Amino acid sequence: QVQLVESGGGLVQPGGSLRLSCAASGIPLDGYAVGWFRQAPGKEREGVSCITSRDGVTNYADSVKGRFSISRDNVKNTVYLQMNNLKPEDTAVYSCATSLACAVIRGRFIGFAPSGQGTQVTVSS
Repeated sequence: QVQLVESGGGLVQPGGSLRLSCAASGIPLDGYAVGWFRQAPGKEREGVSCITSRDGVTNYADSVKGRFSISRDNVKNTVYLQMNNLKPEDTAVYSCATSLACAVIRGRFIGFAPSGQGTQVTVSS
């Protein structure tokens, strides 16, 4: 069973940047697609970005396209989310999860396992 631990969150001013990490233990992560999700208070979990297992094809939610970038280092068994030009509406708990594919249909990220505890990202001046 894959165990995922997220880190890298914090408090940042609007326009700032953060890089989140999703580190896996248990089994090699390179056999899975990995997605980043976020959940703000009172809202459902929403998909932010995902990346396929081996060829690195990516998908992004429309709200983060051009600002966020997902990448993976299969040697380090880690997936990253680089977040630039952060906005207050990006404030949420960010978490990662695995799937067999990086499938997004009508904006919904399909087939991902439940997320871990996540890391808090707060964008505020």
